[in-house]
Amino acid sequence: MNITELLDRYAAGERNFTALELREANLSQVNLSGADLRDINLSIANLSGANLQRANLQRAKLNVARLSSANLSGACLNEAVLNVANLIRADLSEAQLVRAQLIRAELIRANLSEANLVEADLTEADLREAQLRLANLNGANLSGANVQGASLAAAHLEQAMLHGANLNRASLRAANLRGAELRHANLGRANLSGANLSGANLRWVDLSGADLRWADLSDAKLSGANLIGANLSHANLLNTSFVHADLTQATLIDADWIGADLSGAILTGAKLYGVSRFGLKTDGMTCEWVDLSDKGDSSQIHHLNIESARQFFNAVPPTIELEVDAALGYAENFALSEAYQRLTERYPQLGQPPSVEVCRRRTVLKFRAKSDEHLLLLAYAFIMPFKDGVATHRNIEMMLTMMQETVANRPKERAHLQMMESLLGEMVAAFEGVEMPARVAELEFFRVPTRVSITNSSDQQLLVHRHPDFGRRLISPQGVVEEVLLTTRSTPMGQMPSANMVREFLQGFYYQEHGTTLHQR
Repeated sequence: MNITELLDRYAAGERNFTALELREANLSQVNLSGADLRDINLSIANLSGANLQRANLQRAKLNVARLSSANLSGACLNEAVLNVANLIRADLSEAQLVRAQLIRAELIRANLSEANLVEADLTEADLREAQLRLANLNGANLSGANVQGASLAAAHLEQAMLHGANLNRASLRAANLRGAELRHANLGRANLSGANLSGANLRWVDLSGADLRWADLSDAKLSGANLIGANLSHANLLNTSFVHADLTQATLIDADWIGADLSGAILTGAKLYGVSRFGLKTDGMTCEWVDLSDKGDSSQIHHLNIESARQFFNAVPPTIELEVDAALGYAENFALSEAYQRLTERYPQLGQPPSVEVCRRRTVLKFRAKSDEHLLLLAYAFIMPFKDGVATHRNIEMMLTMMQETVANRPKERAHLQMMESLLGEMVAAFEGVEMPARVAELEFFRVPTRVSITNSSDQQLLVHRHPDFGRRLISPQGVVEEVLLTTRSTPMGQMPSANMVREFLQGFYYQEHGTTLHQR
């Protein structure tokens, strides 16, 4: 069948043209939309500007074909062969290209939005500035492909092969790259905000200046990666490998990287406000200074040497420990959860629920703080459902007064302490008028003696409050709890730390939080 006969039959309404042999045919600007062209051979054919919308080109041979500006939207090209084809500015939106071969194909500025490219072979394809928004590239091979400046926002690239691909300045915002192979890829200045890269292989990748805010890089491998100036704020970096990675001046504000391996990494100039400094591997890490300012504006620089860096990055988690002199039962657990839920609704910064350890005569609640400066703040909040809250609050206020006296002649520390007091004031105002659940007032669990202590990141412990009768409850052989030497005071002061203890705790706090070489610009 020649071209004229094909077009005449199409004009007459015929649509079945399977397995035709049309090598090197000139079909430029033709309209074959909706035609059944399965198994057709159009290798080296000229289809520039052709309308093939929703055509069935399954298993078609289009090697070296010219399809520039062609309309292939919604077309079926499953298992089609388009190696070295010219698809510049072609419209392939919503097209089906499952297991299609596009090796070294030219797809510059092509529209592949919402296209299905599952397991397609795009090895060394040219996809510069192409539109691949919401495209499905799961299991696709883009090794050595040029995807520079392309848009892959919310695209699916799970288990995709991108070894050595050039994705410089590409947009992969909210893309799914879970388990993808990206060794030696160029992702410089790429937008990966909100992307899922969990378990991905990013060894020796160039991510300099990349936007990785809120990205999930948990269990990802970034050994030897270039992350100079990258923004990883709020990123999930749990158990991520940064072995010998370069994180010079990277932004890690509020990132979660517990379990990360930073062995041999470079971290000089990194912005680390709100980042945990425990649960990390830091052997052989290089870090001369870090930025601890909340906005990453270099207003709080902390200089480090080998010894101070070892201490700085091996801190323990700041913790509040609340011990209750009674076992937690189901009713008590429900009431406590409801009480903390009400407090969190008023002040969301309280964070996660506590870990709970229950034995026959005591319950231990452990709360993890974001940083040392939040310890007293959270202790003030989490004691609120208990009768000992009044005495504990009084102790905290007295301790803050002691601290003010300790730092009276040190302007920087005094300003920081004033900030802590301001935060406490905001929290107290947020809790004004909050009512505890009725069960809290009814249950004995919330009236028994308590002990509250805090542990800072230097592993220094400070007793905040201890009821005079704490630990004086005995359990008889019959399992009945008996009170021993109970006090008659309604709100006992209880034990609190001395001024010297507060001073030592405060010194450890400032050493870990700011270091002896902290300065403000």
